[in-house]
Amino acid sequence: MPYARAARSPLLLASLPLLVAAVPAVTPGGWSAAPLGGGRPSFYAEGAPGAVLQDTVAVTNRGTRPLAVRLRGTGLAGLPLAFAQPAVRIPARTRAEVPFTVTLPSDAPPGARSGAIVVRASTGRRFTVPLLVRVGGPRLSALTVEHVAVRGDRITYELVNRGTTDLVPRLAVRADGVLGTVLDRAPRTLSVRLAPGRRLRLDEPWPDRPALDAVTVRLTVTAPGAARATGDAEARFVPWGASGAVAGALSAGAGALAVVRRRRREADARGAGTT
Repeated sequence: MPYARAARSPLLLASLPLLVAAVPAVTPGGWSAAPLGGGRPSFYAEGAPGAVLQDTVAVTNRGTRPLAVRLRGTGLAGLPLAFAQPAVRIPARTRAEVPFTVTLPSDAPPGARSGAIVVRASTGRRFTVPLLVRVGGPRLSALTVEHVAVRGDRITYELVNRGTTDLVPRLAVRADGVLGTVLDRAPRTLSVRLAPGRRLRLDEPWPDRPALDAVTVRLTVTAPGAARATGDAEARFVPWGASGAVAGALSAGAGALAVVRRRRREADARGAGTT
């Protein structure tokens, strides 16, 4: 059974039956490219972060003239791939065996990466062999909501995937003013998918925001397996031409409301501590 080797330990390489159709038989130019040994239709390797995976691509020239090819890897998203010889000249009726390595960075998040080995001849024809690399490690779902702000009639914010799994977040929006709640949107699933480490800037429309109020906006974001995350922002709405007295009264009301909310949270915390 063929193997891919890491820096210190062998890692199993398996064929991928579902990918057989992706590999053509032989190009019209009389040459082919495939994983070395075992009749595998594609490359597959797995390892832990920090490992260096190794395998070999075999390029067979069945023609009567020498063949010049170049090799490259595509699509592995942050996993460096290097060939022992990226350009090879193969004599007639000869097979060249070209080793390559895939490096898994120490901070690589777990999960699968799909790519390919592309072998292109000087004639322009090429062979593409699928390559799947799986990075091992613990699965962690973690999400934060940051930089919440009210800008005109929109609420802007950023979502950050702090974990190691893809996340599809759900968002709830609430805004409380001096006299009560002025915005309350139930949780809904956002049409985005956050990859590990990705930061995404989004905004929420608020066309019917108050004309005169001081509000606290709170965004609550959840995702399967992740703890709830919240982000707050303060905003004051004062119509053009409003007097300083009105603005001052609004600020005073907002301050009093903040004190009431703080005392309520402290009372809730004391009550929770006595249960």
